[in-house]
Amino acid sequence: MERVGFIGLGDMGAPLARHLGQWLQTSGGTLTVFDLNTEAIAALVAEGATAASSVADLAAQVDVVITVLPNSPDVQAVVLGPGGVAEHAKPGTLVIDMSTIDPASTDALHAALLDRGIGFADAPIGRTVAFAERGEALFMVGASDNDFGRARPLFEAMGSTTHHCGAPGTGIRTKLVNNFIAIGVCQINAEAIALSTRFGLDVAQTLEIVNGTTATNGHLTTAWPNKTLKGDIDPGFKIALAHKDIGLVVDAADKGGVPVLAGAAVRQALGIYRNTAFAQKDFSAMLDAVCAQARIDPPRL
Repeated sequence: MERVGFIGLGDMGAPLARHLGQWLQTSGGTLTVFDLNTEAIAALVAEGATAASSVADLAAQVDVVITVLPNSPDVQAVVLGPGGVAEHAKPGTLVIDMSTIDPASTDALHAALLDRGIGFADAPIGRTVAFAERGEALFMVGASDNDFGRARPLFEAMGSTTHHCGAPGTGIRTKLVNNFIAIGVCQINAEAIALSTRFGLDVAQTLEIVNGTTATNGHLTTAWPNKTLKGDIDPGFKIALAHKDIGLVVDAADKGGVPVLAGAAVRQALGIYRNTAFAQKDFSAMLDAVCAQARIDPPRL
């Protein structure tokens, strides 16, 4: 059974590592973890994981390295930088990056690791932290057939749904398409529901009508009625991260020559929200941010 190393024990990484560690304990594998936050390491060690003293220490002793990190420069530094994974992992190691980063960075990671005889898969995460905590995360995987087969049991241990999108690089590109829609629709919903509030409409009746037409979407049918419209804006997917992701979408589209005018507008809006008290709130709080700009009370069910 694989010896797995996990780097990045933040809001998303910690629950994924926890589920993975529980599965490895019953299947004969091991989990070694590393993070700059020593408390996050200690929490996983208390559940049976082994602590690494550094990225280099972790990479030298495992067969698979999983990274869940904030942004492209963080992944590049951890994997390709001095004292990083590439420098210390043995040939045959498989690196699985589950971060949401620039596709060009993903391509560069794949090429650099391939030259060193190290396998690579990009497997960004779908769904929110709450899903990850329940073991219901979704993974969009870009990998060779062999590497996907090797990694699939790990994904199944961490989540409930795994999609093999194609070769390395297809996972992150699928994630950007997914998040473009999710974030863009959230912004439109926020503006529309704020407008309905300004009109003096009843929010429950408005939702009933909208959800009976083609205007309906998952935010309005499920997520919002159980979250922001109930006054819960604690983060599952933070506005600051949504701003980062939509920026990746716009930049990648620009490089590909695809006009994303709506995406650019959403990035501008999120740039405003990112500089307010809503930055660290759930991205459904875009509704509250729009209402704050309009100087109206956010509607609640």
